[in-house]
Amino acid sequence: MVCRRDHNLPPWYLLTAEPITCTDDLWTLVFAYSRRWQIEQMWRACKSELAFESPRLHTWEHRRRLLLLASLAYAFLLDLMQPPWEGTRDWTMHFWCRRTGAWTRQTLVLFTRLRTALSQLWMAFPPSILLPGRSSSGAAFRLLLDSG
Repeated sequence: MVCRRDHNLPPWYLLTAEPITCTDDLWTLVFAYSRRWQIEQMWRACKSELAFESPRLHTWEHRRRLLLLASLAYAFLLDLMQPPWEGTRDWTMHFWCRRTGAWTRQTLVLFTRLRTALSQLWMAFPPSILLPGRSSSGAAFRLLLDSG
């Protein structure tokens, strides 16, 4: 099947085993593929942002720990995207991942910018500076992982 959602865009060539009897069936299938593509793009972004591309972990226990840490980080970032945290999120991105161009203000890279801004903030003020007596910033994570 060949479909085109806009005359200015190139057509989609979709190969499917689903029977199509009318145009409603066709558009239902096209929109299903469109939603699937959005999910694939989300997975691609998460794999690169959360280091799932090539974890190089051989045992299930180590992979489980990486997944736990990545899930916590992702949940934290998603929570910062919610309305109660708008001021904190915008301040962090303004001071630690500043983008002044019109193109960067209009594109949808908010998640990536937020992650970059937090990374810059934490590199400037590591937990060992903020918490006296802590020699390693990973001590809390190791404690969490050992208890799980």
